[in-house]
Amino acid sequence: MNYDQKILVIRFSSIGDIVLSTSPLRTIRKVYPNAQITFLTLDNFASLLEYHPDIDILLSINKRYTFKELLGFCKYLKQKRYEIIFDLHGSLRSNIVIYNNSAKIYQLKKPRLKRLALFYFHHNDFGPRFSTIKMYHDTLKPILKQNIEIPPTKLKISRYETERAQRMLLGKGVFDKYIAVIPVASWKQKQWPATKYIETLRQLEMPAVLLGTNKDTICFDIEKGLKSAINLAGKTSLRDALAIIANADKIIGSDTGLIHAAEALGKPVSMILGPTSSETGGGVSLPDSIQIEKELWCRPCSQNGKMPCYRNTQVCLESINVQDIMKSLNRN
Repeated sequence: MNYDQKILVIRFSSIGDIVLSTSPLRTIRKVYPNAQITFLTLDNFASLLEYHPDIDILLSINKRYTFKELLGFCKYLKQKRYEIIFDLHGSLRSNIVIYNNSAKIYQLKKPRLKRLALFYFHHNDFGPRFSTIKMYHDTLKPILKQNIEIPPTKLKISRYETERAQRMLLGKGVFDKYIAVIPVASWKQKQWPATKYIETLRQLEMPAVLLGTNKDTICFDIEKGLKSAINLAGKTSLRDALAIIANADKIIGSDTGLIHAAEALGKPVSMILGPTSSETGGGVSLPDSIQIEKELWCRPCSQNGKMPCYRNTQVCLESINVQDIMKSLNRN
């Protein structure tokens, strides 16, 4: 096939941000329908984008690449002769691999000063419509001839993967509707307490399937307090987890990557927000999704929730009660 352009899109990490980058990816495809689009990410996240209809070539590198190895990859990208590069990461790593590239480069500009003002002085300059997806689209403004409707995020699951997930759960005794629970987060300050998850899940008349890694202790804490829960933490691949989410009747969890992935699969979610908010890239994107949060003067307090709370009790999460969650689940 003859392509009009060769385009490279870069987003290295992490799951949530890669998922959100599929929205501008769809816009790029709309503007350049006959282009060959290559997506570059880290190899531990590459499977997330398998079967994506807007990606022609999926490239990945190891996150442990040395500076010398990154320079070697930089040389490789130059040889590919891309006409356009969209760097949706704007990191040191992405700057190295596109260094001195002859392509036209559009690079993400991160709102660092606005974030500092928000986190340390609680002065919000972001505006009511800010989102990470919109921030990514701001990078595309030079190629857009007019204002366009921002498309939703998108991931793709194969029929085989769907059936494989169904067989996996049948083996665990799940024969009908279930709720996928993603209580994990990169930082514990973003996790709603296990005790509250247990109390909530006891009130539901359907099995609960817990997703995470074998390092996510909250899944094992919930399993100890709720023997009926099916704990798949550390027992699924990323693709398996996506398929389990795609088959779920209800989905609940933290402001974390797999919750964003659920929305990209077209599934409404109930997202529990603590120290993060829409200004930090958190929040839902589908109209039928619900974000559960409490308006506090100290929120948000950091970009990704890693900042320890100055209080003895983390009020932003502790003040969210079981009734708040049940109300959102009954609406979905």
